[in-house]
Amino acid sequence: MTRLLLVCAANLCRSPMAEAVLRLRAAELGLTEVNSAGVFASSRAQPVDKRALAVLEQRGYGIDRRWRSRRVRPEDFDRHDLILAMDRNVLRGLRAMRPAVSPARLGLFLAGMTGLGLGLDEVPDPYYGAGNGFVHVLDLIEARVHTWPRDDEIFHKSAAG
Repeated sequence: MTRLLLVCAANLCRSPMAEAVLRLRAAELGLTEVNSAGVFASSRAQPVDKRALAVLEQRGYGIDRRWRSRRVRPEDFDRHDLILAMDRNVLRGLRAMRPAVSPARLGLFLAGMTGLGLGLDEVPDPYYGAGNGFVHVLDLIEARVHTWPRDDEIFHKSAAG
């Protein structure tokens, strides 16, 4: 069983969306804990982006209304087994802040997806774009979840380091 941390830039849309979806499916995916954070998140906690919340609710996913963003903390690297970044910039930020000794495996959330017809290995940030960007992000998250059991070995190899 795996403790998972999902990470985007500000922890306002991509990672909380992924957290909501993966929490719902945690048991079947072999996850004991699912959390999210941001490498560049404000020190002032904020609610999930309203557009992200609307898209989640349209598809039947819920997120606690008390949910607030948070920044990645040094202890996250000890608490979580797997830390997945939404894009390469976030992954670079995680690698830069990772303690010298850490059991956590780091990788991209969409690792291994390019060979499965998705054509992407990063989840684009919809924050500054149109509302349909949030729908696209949720599509990518759901695609990752649907392939999770099938490509587990590829996924874990690509998440190393």
